[in-house]
Amino acid sequence: MIRDLLAKLASVAIMMFARALTAARAIWHETGLPPKQSIYFANHSSHGDFILIWAVLPPWLRERARPVASAEYWLKSKLTSFIGRDVFDAVLIERDPAARTSDPVEQMATALDEGASLIVFPEGTRNQTEAKLLPFKSGLYHLARKRPDVALVPVWINNLNRVMPKGEFVPIPLICTINFGEPLRVEPDESKEDFITRAQGALLSLAPAQTDNDA
Repeated sequence: MIRDLLAKLASVAIMMFARALTAARAIWHETGLPPKQSIYFANHSSHGDFILIWAVLPPWLRERARPVASAEYWLKSKLTSFIGRDVFDAVLIERDPAARTSDPVEQMATALDEGASLIVFPEGTRNQTEAKLLPFKSGLYHLARKRPDVALVPVWINNLNRVMPKGEFVPIPLICTINFGEPLRVEPDESKEDFITRAQGALLSLAPAQTDNDA
């Protein structure tokens, strides 16, 4: 009971801090808010990415949203374990195949069957390159095949990598936008390659155009 209360208080504190630091603003697709159960797939440049997506969701969507995250990172200490497991109820995936006791796609499918929405990062790791996106891993496709009725919502996070630049320890307050795109689903006869290309294109279409100042 006390642990649950602490987790609830921590979730409110984290949400308020994230919003205050980034002035996070959600931009919804013209079709409206995403379906109540969705798989949000986003670009990945920071450990704070899923927090920002989670923080801007309306309460009735936020309450069922669970991030899919690295067990290695979130179980490395008592504090991170508390945040990952108790505060965010993350679906924790072992990144090392040799250390896995469960199939990651099955873990995610089970969470969906329990009524959760998921926040996933198909690049598989943080993008520290100049490219807008790293190549997608195949997990999103296999999950979409297993649960084809769940909407896939592309989400582009803009500016969060500038809030905490690489090598810096003090966050820089900066406005971040979280752009939610039109939901998509895997087509019955769609190949993995075609689906990945389409999903990447849907995500990239939400990215802001590069300006001379960004170069």
